[in-house]
Amino acid sequence: MQHQDWGELAGPVLLFGGPYSNLPATEAVLAQAEVLGVPAGNVICTGDVVAYCGQPAETVAAVRAAQVVVVAGNCEQQLAANALDCGCGFEVGTACDLLSAGWYAHANAEVDAEARRWMARLPDVVTFQHAGKRVAVIHGGVTDVARFVFSVSPEAVFLEEIAALKALVGPVDVVIAGHSGMAFERQVGDVTWVNAGAVGMPEHDGRQETRFVILRDGKAEIRELAYDVQAAFAAMQKVGLRQGYDRALLSGYWPSEDVLPQELRLESLANG
Repeated sequence: MQHQDWGELAGPVLLFGGPYSNLPATEAVLAQAEVLGVPAGNVICTGDVVAYCGQPAETVAAVRAAQVVVVAGNCEQQLAANALDCGCGFEVGTACDLLSAGWYAHANAEVDAEARRWMARLPDVVTFQHAGKRVAVIHGGVTDVARFVFSVSPEAVFLEEIAALKALVGPVDVVIAGHSGMAFERQVGDVTWVNAGAVGMPEHDGRQETRFVILRDGKAEIRELAYDVQAAFAAMQKVGLRQGYDRALLSGYWPSEDVLPQELRLESLANG
């Protein structure tokens, strides 16, 4: 695995995940970095720059132009390898598996060779010091880049990933992850695990706003991101991505709950 250490990062750090080919959302979170006075070297993306939405090439170009730090997601790894699927490991025939075929094919057709070479050079893990703490940024997991780790995942899952991470990069106090698309913070022993969420898709909570994280004085703050949802929806309509994720931008609900633990599915939440 490729590991990059960025030394000491002073001041606030902005972390975001899952741009997901959603150009308006990506531009909005980059604008937030400017508003908050966060320099490009203190802006870190947890990967999956390209995924569900309609403007993969443009989103890659925007992220690269901003010169922010990017950790490789499974989508970057798969596109860099010219693979034919997103590498999420969806069970064959499930809704997520069938839906991914459409958006991945679009991304695969739009992302050029130079962008793929950039993706191939991205690190798997980034570490830095901040406010006296050592922070590591990954995508899904260390044992599996596409591992879905949720707020309600068994503690054994977190412990396994933290152990694998420490074996790779040494002691850490904070882990920032992505991939699962839901922002949360959970304390696991002496390590704080934070998911930065995804800016390109809502959190299956009925709201259009997405999430990102500000790390300030060693503490993570999950923030909402408002962006031009209608523009992102129109971009998906224009290229024929009408299988369900387009409507998710508007409704705030995912088209499938296949990857979600039972506790986070709408039926369970409605029943308390």
